[in-house]
Amino acid sequence: MSSIDLNADYARAGFGATVPFGHRPALIVVDVVLAYVQKGSPLYAQGFVDALEPNRQLVAAARTQGIPVIFTGVVYSPDGRDGGVFFRKVPALKCFIQGSPLGAFAQGLQPLDNETVVMKQYASAFFGTSLASTLTSQGIDTVMVTGFSTSGCVRATALDAMQHGFNVFVVREACGDRDPAPHEANLFDLQAKYAEVVSAKDAIERMQQVKGSAA
Repeated sequence: MSSIDLNADYARAGFGATVPFGHRPALIVVDVVLAYVQKGSPLYAQGFVDALEPNRQLVAAARTQGIPVIFTGVVYSPDGRDGGVFFRKVPALKCFIQGSPLGAFAQGLQPLDNETVVMKQYASAFFGTSLASTLTSQGIDTVMVTGFSTSGCVRATALDAMQHGFNVFVVREACGDRDPAPHEANLFDLQAKYAEVVSAKDAIERMQQVKGSAA
């Protein structure tokens, strides 16, 4: 089935309605850490490197507009017991054992002292964390989600954000995966069911339209 036919098929079935961009957005940067962008790491792939600059642009734009930026990372105890089945299923997660340099944030994407950092053990930034309460307490109604990987932690975070009642905007160029196929397939599914998938340019323009509203 061609992409045109696929889009038409989903539309006929009732998928793909749009959600509004709210008045109080936040940017969630998911796991943009060295494990994905440093050569020699088992998680390294060029698709992640390509997403670094769009993330830098989005973070800079959010900070300029007074929009909250939330960074997520991953950390495990030395034996990985806090990662449970996930840690056993994906041996590469050993990159994130406490003290590993691969868990550090990528260059140009380090959180500021006044920005929220969520350290997690599972795919979703909402699972087992206080992120939903943090956003709600600030009156956030919309989240823009970026980061690594599109088919993993970005997808899980976007899904949970929707299930917690936030309008979700996933920024295409600012997400990365090991291969274009899962990247594109998951963006398609997110757009159809859970989120709006937008360009970095569109995301920045939307932030500019609500300048200062989340400050």
